[in-house]
Amino acid sequence: MGSTEGISHTGFHAGSSPAKDDTRAAVQVARRQVRTMSATSYPTLPHPEPVATPAARLALKTDGAARGLLDGAWWPRSRDLLSELPALTDLLDPLWGRITRIAVNPEHWPVIPRKIPVSGHIVKVGWFTSEIDPHKLLLLSYGTSRWDLLVVPPETGAQSAARLMAAVSDDDGPLLTASAYIAAEAARRAVSPTDQALDPDEAWEYDGGASAVSAAVTGQTGPPGPAGRLIIGM
Repeated sequence: MGSTEGISHTGFHAGSSPAKDDTRAAVQVARRQVRTMSATSYPTLPHPEPVATPAARLALKTDGAARGLLDGAWWPRSRDLLSELPALTDLLDPLWGRITRIAVNPEHWPVIPRKIPVSGHIVKVGWFTSEIDPHKLLLLSYGTSRWDLLVVPPETGAQSAARLMAAVSDDDGPLLTASAYIAAEAARRAVSPTDQALDPDEAWEYDGGASAVSAAVTGQTGPPGPAGRLIIGM
């Protein structure tokens, strides 16, 4: 009995031996080495730098102009509403009031989400096949104001896009539907097909576009262009 108590006071358990203790210690050392190797084998990767979203390309009629059928023209870079709408609302919210709803014709929009998160709020999205021109975007701002924009097809060449945006935002221009403007420009390109080869990201050089465009900074507006047009973000 006295010998048993002596063993327990020395820290050994029943049935233990120096050889087993040496093996247990070696296993613990090996486990610590594995944990250390695991911790150093997968270094933390640096976070990617955020990429600035290009500003929307937009031409609007000036305040006080006759609104007619359209209030301006928008030239998106794609048909992806989720990626394109935030840049547009960043520019329009300070000018027209917070945009709360939009509506499109689904003919040229492959995916139409019901809600789109933009800066500080959510924009609800609707679509109509007969009530809305296929080449138009309808926007409703806080307070139920309505605005209508021609949507210039993303693949449009720079000169054609400039002509469309200038024609729509001209205060004294004809009262045409969005589709009528697109058809008129298509007819012009059929006569002068060289426009089709232009890159959509080229700077505007037609009708004073390049000189009237501000730096492509979200929320910054440029000076009035020809005929009082307000041209924003290129």
